Amino acid sequence: MKSKLPAYYTVWHYLNHYGLRLTALLVLMFLMLPILVIIPLSFNAEPFFSFSSGMLALDPQAYSIRWYQEIFTDLRWTLAIQNSFMIGIAAALLATVLGTVAAVGLASDVMPCKRLITALLISPMIVPLIIVAAGMFFFYTRFNLVATYTGLIIAHAALGVPFVIITVTATLSGFDRSLYNAAVGMGASPVRAFWQIVVPLIRPGVISGGLFAFVTSFDEVVVVLFLAGPLQRTIPRQMFSGLREQINPSILAVATLLILVSIALLVTVELLRRRSERIRGEQF
Repeated sequence: MKSKLPAYYTVWHYLNHYGLRLTALLVLMFLMLPILVIIPLSFNAEPFFSFSSGMLALDPQAYSIRWYQEIFTDLRWTLAIQNSFMIGIAAALLATVLGTVAAVGLASDVMPCKRLITALLISPMIVPLIIVAAGMFFFYTRFNLVATYTGLIIAHAALGVPFVIITVTATLSGFDRSLYNAAVGMGASPVRAFWQIVVPLIRPGVISGGLFAFVTSFDEVVVVLFLAGPLQRTIPRQMFSGLREQINPSILAVATLLILVSIALLVTVELLRRRSERIRGEQF
């Protein structure tokens, strides 16, 4: 097979090239193996967190989908799944609207103190979650929002807004503002020019930010521990409770499903990123 490396490469260049690839592969395995090992364990027929002798011998009787069936028949898990999707979708929509408006405002030339305002808006990404959760708890108690869906959606939206601001701001950095000015100059109102010119071009960034906001809400547990009541129990909260109260591979089955959801979202984000780059290329 013909080598793709340049012909002028020396032995040192070859060692450097393949050494870097080997190091990257080892780092990837170090990061991924602890995650991937839970997938076969989720099919364990026994209620243990370890590989049985039958599993190691690849005995079909040692594997089962009983823990996946339990997820969708246990009322605690079904309520947690329903809450996670409902709260995640609502929080992502709210964060997408607020984050997009904030990013568009920060991209304006007349906006003063951009860096200070940006730092304040993305501060939830920097401040430790335990501090954010404690602050939200004491603040929400004044408005009776603790142990309510509304309080949890607002809290998760606040955590997702920084991701929307960052992705939309990155999209706006390649936006040709003369298109908007041309639409307004041709007689379109600023609102119509925004919806028909700006929004279609920044849509990949908006959707990517919304997906990141959804994942942030879907995977968040610290704020849920502080703010949620028994009815607002989400998947991470149920997994946390399961580790303390009743350990069985159903937690691993849920974790496997979360991995599949994460992979689907990552693929979607990558497709949107490629589309955004293609749109930028067409602009220039």
